[in-house]
Amino acid sequence: MNAPTAPARPRIVSGIQPSGRLHLGNYFGAIREHVRLQDEAECFYFIADFHALTTLRDPVALRANVFDVAVTYLALGLDPDKALLFRQSDVPEVTELTWLLSTVTGMGLLERGTSYKDKLARGIKPSVGLFTYPILMASDILVYGSSAVPVGKDQVQHIEFAQDMATHFNQAFAPDSRVLRRPEWRLSSTPYVPGTDGQKMSKSYGNTIPLFESGKTLKKIVGAIVTDSTALGEPLTVEGCNVLALLALFMSPEELAEVHAWYAAGAKDGEPFGYGHAKLLLRDRVEGYFAEARQRRAYLVAHPEEVEAVLQASAQRARAIARGTVDACKRACGLA
Repeated sequence: MNAPTAPARPRIVSGIQPSGRLHLGNYFGAIREHVRLQDEAECFYFIADFHALTTLRDPVALRANVFDVAVTYLALGLDPDKALLFRQSDVPEVTELTWLLSTVTGMGLLERGTSYKDKLARGIKPSVGLFTYPILMASDILVYGSSAVPVGKDQVQHIEFAQDMATHFNQAFAPDSRVLRRPEWRLSSTPYVPGTDGQKMSKSYGNTIPLFESGKTLKKIVGAIVTDSTALGEPLTVEGCNVLALLALFMSPEELAEVHAWYAAGAKDGEPFGYGHAKLLLRDRVEGYFAEARQRRAYLVAHPEEVEAVLQASAQRARAIARGTVDACKRACGLA
């Protein structure tokens, strides 16, 4: 028997790691695109708490991180009537499919995983879970019959692995019915978001600007952005300026051109203009851009039962689809 019929609209699946407070890099790299996609596709967004267990050993922190991800997405505009948002662990069918896929996945494929090699290079202790991470990720994608997975270039290999696993499973057990749908990767138009030290913004580098920070704390974080030592009133360096790169995320081309002119002159409206002024402008843009979302977040934090209701309802809908896929795969294997 075949898996459930492919959806009429594209079906998008993406996972969010609950690894800490979300920041500007997360927003411009993924969240903004995820919210936009809910109006043009069936979207399944899962909070990857199973995946997090490969590196996170604090259950209290994990629960807090999962809640923060859910609250952040809802505050930033994800509509649970348009897109599903759920905990990965609330769909146990994912682990069933993971085992089925592991029986047709070669060791050589997993050994080629660049993400695994990178994590080992960063000193993360190797475990079976870390090594087989791509199988669980493939299951996350295949169990919902996804047609496309938005990723950055560094994640394309994982989608290629999922394609290989779907092909191997179908060839082994269901060459005629094709119970697993082959997904395609979809490159996200992700801008480069520098951190406060100039490297790519990342929690692992400790250089992030949290989405909902405000007031003195935000001013202090933005004030720590690394710049050169050009004196106040002198022309500022445009090329490679971290403050300017971050401002570009919040400005129209016309507004950005005006700031470029201030940089070139080292002045604004006849007054000296320096990096400190640019940082204050950035602080105001960040605070203003997320002001409404910050209010929605405060409400959701005060009403966790509403957040939980969204996660549970989404998980129910996701499970219905996942169950159909797994049942079809089990029948193909002879496990009925």
